[in-house]
Formats: sequence, structure tokens, C-alpha cells
Amino acid sequence: MAGSKSVVIAALVANGAIAILKFLGYLLTGSSSMLSETYHSISDTGNQVFLLIGIRSSGQEPSQSHQFGYGKSQFFYSFLVSVLLFGIAGWESLKHGYTALTASGHGGGEAGAVIIGGVNLSELVPVEPFWVNVAVLLGAILFESYAFKNAYAELTRQIREYGWSGIPEAFRQTSDVTTLTAFTEDAIALGGAGIALVALALERATGDPVYDAAGSVLIGLLLMGFAVALAWENKRLIVGESLPASVETELRGAVQNHRGVTHVDGFRTMFIGPGKALVTADVSFDTDLDTGEIDEDITQIEAKLREVDDRIDIIYIEPEL
Repeated sequence: MAGSKSVVIAALVANGAIAILKFLGYLLTGSSSMLSETYHSISDTGNQVFLLIGIRSSGQEPSQSHQFGYGKSQFFYSFLVSVLLFGIAGWESLKHGYTALTASGHGGGEAGAVIIGGVNLSELVPVEPFWVNVAVLLGAILFESYAFKNAYAELTRQIREYGWSGIPEAFRQTSDVTTLTAFTEDAIALGGAGIALVALALERATGDPVYDAAGSVLIGLLLMGFAVALAWENKRLIVGESLPASVETELRGAVQNHRGVTHVDGFRTMFIGPGKALVTADVSFDTDLDTGEIDEDITQIEAKLREVDDRIDIIYIEPEL
């Protein structure tokens, strides 16, 4: 939990600063790609706020209405991030880029500085608009690299701890959707900044604003694509995903091999929060054992299960005689 929170705070600081820089760049140049990147960074900043709310909510103590705790709050808020913020930012970027692309196809749509109150904002800065955007995007890449480094370090730690083969498997298996969302956001942000740089460079080299508009469209599609992917990953946890089959096999074996256990009749698991799982088991014990011995065995089995996987939080073992 502490690792996830530090990742989110780092991303919040970085994305807030980047959103301001990109918006200033848009005001001074009128670039479609810069406006798309502004939407993107505002979205990312809002994302971190939602993720922090989820972390705080999930830390509440169990109550009568939520007897297994509030751990799934993080799954819900991460889902909101992917659908509402990623989706909205992606759609706005795509729509703005498409509008600019259509206009450029009819001889219009040339990027120009925003005019407010009759003042051409680009005249306030004695620098060519192209270099303003380059400076802003390079600054954004530096900030995002800092946030990405934090998210990558936490995800790598989990990969080592749980023996996953790499990031693709971590994406499918992790229950720490907060870190997963922050990592994905930062990766997309770096990709989006790169696309915007290439689009602006092509526009400058050719004099054709279609490249800037196309960059905005690509950024929008990138955002919307990953929005769907993240929503799908959160969905599996919201509806009650179990621990991976390989982990369940190891846990079941720990119960089956315990002295006094004759058979495991039923075994079920479910994530109830990031890094927290519920385990229930129906276990047949040796008929020669008395109640006191069975109670002691259950306590020992619970300890063994937590040794196998530290994500085990709540255990219910039903003895079958």
C-alpha cells in the first residue's frame, strides 16, 4: 500500500506540472497536438486524485455493512479512472484532432496562436512557436520519466516477489490496480509526448498542418485503447477474481499435506483488495482427532497458508469429520 501511494503522489506532482506547461504551450501556438496533450495531462492529474481517494477509502476498518473491509474501493476508483477520465480525454483528443484534420483537408486548420481580447499570445514570447512546444514536450518527458521510474520500480518489485515472467503477466495477474494504472498512465504519457514531438517536427519540415492534427488523433486513439484495457483489468477484480491457479494449487497442497488432514473437499479464493485475498476451505480431518486438536491444526494451517503467499488476509476453514 505504501509503495502504491508513493507512486501515485509522484505521478500527481509530475502530471500537475506538465498540464500547466502543455496548456501554456497550446495558448502560445494553437497546436492541436499540444491541446490533446493538455487534455491528456489534465486527465492524468485527475486520475491521481481518484486513485488517492481509492487508497484512503480502502484503508477503512471493516464495518457491519462491509464486513470484509473496503479494499475493493481501489478497484472501483481505478475503474472510474479508466472509463471516465481516460475515455473522456481520449475522446476529446480524437475529436479535436479529427476536426483539425478535416479542416486542413479543406485548406484550413493551420495552427496559430490563441487570441484573447484581441491579443495574439505568441507575441508575448519572442520565440518561434515550434521551439516553445519542443521545450514544453521535453520538459514533460523529463517529469513523466520521473513518475514512470517510480511506477516501474514498484511493478518490478512485485514481479520479483510473485515470480511473474514480466510486465505482460503482471498486467494480467496483479491485484495492485493503483500501481498498474499509474504505470500505464506514465507509459502512455511518454508515448503521447513522443507522438506530439514527431507530429510537430513533421509539420515544421513540410509546412503541412495535417501532421499536427494526425498526431492529435493518434494520441486520442492511444488513450482510448488503453482505457478499454484498464477497464477490463479492473472488471476482473471487481467481479471477484480468484488467486492464480498455480498459487491455489500450492495453497491447496499446503492444506492437503498437513498432518491430520485426510482430504480437501472444497477450496476457494478471492481478492478482496489490492494485495489482500480471502481463502475458504472445507477440510476433512482424521476421525481420531478431538476438537482441541482440530482447532490447533486449523491454526497451524492458517499460518502455513500465509507463509505460502503473504496476500492471504482472511481464512475460513470448515472442518468436515
